[in-house]
Amino acid sequence: MTQDILEFIKECVSHGRIFWTYHLNLRLSERFIPRSYIIASVSKYEIIESYPNDKYLPSYLVYSKHNNVIFHILFAVEEKNNNVRVITSYKPDNEKWEDDFKTRRIK
Repeated sequence: MTQDILEFIKECVSHGRIFWTYHLNLRLSERFIPRSYIIASVSKYEIIESYPNDKYLPSYLVYSKHNNVIFHILFAVEEKNNNVRVITSYKPDNEKWEDDFKTRRIK
């Protein structure tokens, strides 16, 4: 990666170099996370998990918050074509995540 991955993600989102996957489009309405929240919360992004060897592209789980709504976004990063893909987004729950919603609970 030629630059900091979080900055790359933020830059892509801020400049509209973002693709919304079919899976995401199906899930967002069920999960009540508007696309506008994902875009508007760019300054709050924090990478909480990294999957550099993911199947198709390196991906990163990002914590974010907008209007007191906490949610996670899974971004796939395509540096070669200078864009990111939003794979999914969801509201984390206390069953799987610690109270900070940034750390997975150990089973």
